[in-house]
Amino acid sequence: MQRFLLCVFLLVGCSNGDVSPDPGMIAPASSSAASSQRPLLQVTPELSIDSLAGIRLEGTDLRLIKVLDDNTAYVRHEIRYKSNGLEISGIMNIPQGTGPFPLLVLNHGYIDPAVYTIGRGLKREQDYLARTGFAVLHTDYRKHGASDPSPDVRDTYDAGLEYSMDSINAINAVRAAPPAGVDTTKIGMMGHSMGGGVSLNIATAYPNLVDAFVLYAPVHADAWENYARWRRDREPDDRTVETLGTRETNPKAWDALSSKTYLGRLSAPILLFQGTKDTDVPVTWSDDLNAMLIAMEKPREYVRYDGEGHEFGPKWNDFMKRTAEFFGRELRTPAQ
Repeated sequence: MQRFLLCVFLLVGCSNGDVSPDPGMIAPASSSAASSQRPLLQVTPELSIDSLAGIRLEGTDLRLIKVLDDNTAYVRHEIRYKSNGLEISGIMNIPQGTGPFPLLVLNHGYIDPAVYTIGRGLKREQDYLARTGFAVLHTDYRKHGASDPSPDVRDTYDAGLEYSMDSINAINAVRAAPPAGVDTTKIGMMGHSMGGGVSLNIATAYPNLVDAFVLYAPVHADAWENYARWRRDREPDDRTVETLGTRETNPKAWDALSSKTYLGRLSAPILLFQGTKDTDVPVTWSDDLNAMLIAMEKPREYVRYDGEGHEFGPKWNDFMKRTAEFFGRELRTPAQ
């Protein structure tokens, strides 16, 4: 009964995703007049990139809750903000000084919510980027840290659409009330593993929102590949195949849920990193993404590190140096 009521609330029901994606369609901006008239939903009505593109998104009420660290380079804050009404926690590192400091949003990879703590994931990267003059917001996503739980009761893999909403709304919340010194005129985004998939969702649903992306060992751009590798064995009550079918039985549903289908929309440059000894994300996944971006003549650079795993070790300093330089070129004005 609860699931049925949610489907009624979502207006279009628990769809099987049997739609025909249009890779050439550019997603509407969430701040448009038309979007502001839509109901404020907390999950996407359909399990698709287009549903993420069309939903009304509101990020509000950014609050710096408390100082976690105050060092010579930056101040680390615990934060809260509202994502379509849900309370989301995270951290924000703001460099010392007057700025302006370009904003970077970091999307972490999969960590069991039962053990996740505020700001966990990408801590080395948070520190490095703040020390090189970027304001860094790391969102916990819903049901992580001190965030509200997910309201979605469909028990169906959504390829990170909910987390994408929270990451987009982190940007919206900072833009609505930017802390002193934080520059939101141009924004960068880094995503690791599952967070790379979240970043690709955003890049394809809202191609004009973020100005530069770093993908760090990202999951596959085909949602089915990720589901088949992890989700179906992780969730005992999973109803994904019941709802969406398999790639073989309902390819349209999985195409609609996959950023791969919409790579033609990409406009921001991408810097892609992958280790050849990654036992979580196969190197062939990044190889394939790079090949697709080349074929579409999208602005991209691909860096493969021989021998590196899912979280870089010996090459980590080079990885971060390249990342900071990339964001500096794409986000900073000559005066900065």
